Amino acid sequence: MSTPVLLNHRTSYRYDRMVSLGPQTIRLRPPVHMRNAIMTYALTIGPDHAGLTWRQDTHGNVVSEVSFSERMAQFTVDVSMIVDLAPYDPLVTLSRAAGMAPHHESDYRRPVVAAEVLAPFLEADDPSPAETHLARLTTLARRIATRLHYMRRLEPGVWTPQETLAREAGSCRDSAWLLIALARHLGYAARFVSGYLIEPSALQADPDRLVCDLHAWAEIWVPEHGWVGFDTTSGRLAAQNHIPLAASDTPEDAAPISGLLDQCQAEFDVLMQAHFLHRDDRREPKP
Repeated sequence: MSTPVLLNHRTSYRYDRMVSLGPQTIRLRPPVHMRNAIMTYALTIGPDHAGLTWRQDTHGNVVSEVSFSERMAQFTVDVSMIVDLAPYDPLVTLSRAAGMAPHHESDYRRPVVAAEVLAPFLEADDPSPAETHLARLTTLARRIATRLHYMRRLEPGVWTPQETLAREAGSCRDSAWLLIALARHLGYAARFVSGYLIEPSALQADPDRLVCDLHAWAEIWVPEHGWVGFDTTSGRLAAQNHIPLAASDTPEDAAPISGLLDQCQAEFDVLMQAHFLHRDDRREPKP
């Protein structure tokens, strides 16, 4: 059954002076092949003199490259889409490639840290090798979600697994990177995914309203299942409420927006809204 949701996402940067921006890479478009149907999509860039081109990067992500012909005091990125959140089983693959080696396998197996950094965490409660691949990885994701204190960090960058383990805390991107390090250490191909997480709102007065946020999780190549998403914040598998935007062997190459900027003081603001659409509300999103 179709469950369409309208999502609006604005990212704005304000600078303390007129600045020159280098080329900006925007990774805010879902992949062409995904389980959630993207019914409409619009991306708008400000200021008006910005030039935008689309391309596919080496990891298969659909990204936009933005260039600017003039200096500016503000830079905005608006995304509007209608996405279908119909439930699906994340362990049922639709691709014949589930039993094949993933593309860029060597990149996705590259160790993140030295083995001795991860050994104490694994030795504390290492799952039995006799368990299935899926059970072992699910246990790891749940242990991370249980052991780490979740932190909402607005500053850019991802903590190393050493720092995340030492603090026993971190953001979604920090804990996802830790799971990727553990999975690669155990011999699995694993990649970092950035995207949207859309969940029901706690506001009972508006049942159609949803909570939407940028999120990060790990995808691990599980034999017989292909790529499976593991959310280390909740300890659950990624499913219809997780809308992927970019996947890569490193967090830096999956960042929603990246590029060069003059040295300046900048203010950063993000606004996201999402709500269920009724049949008579389904229309093209406005930029």
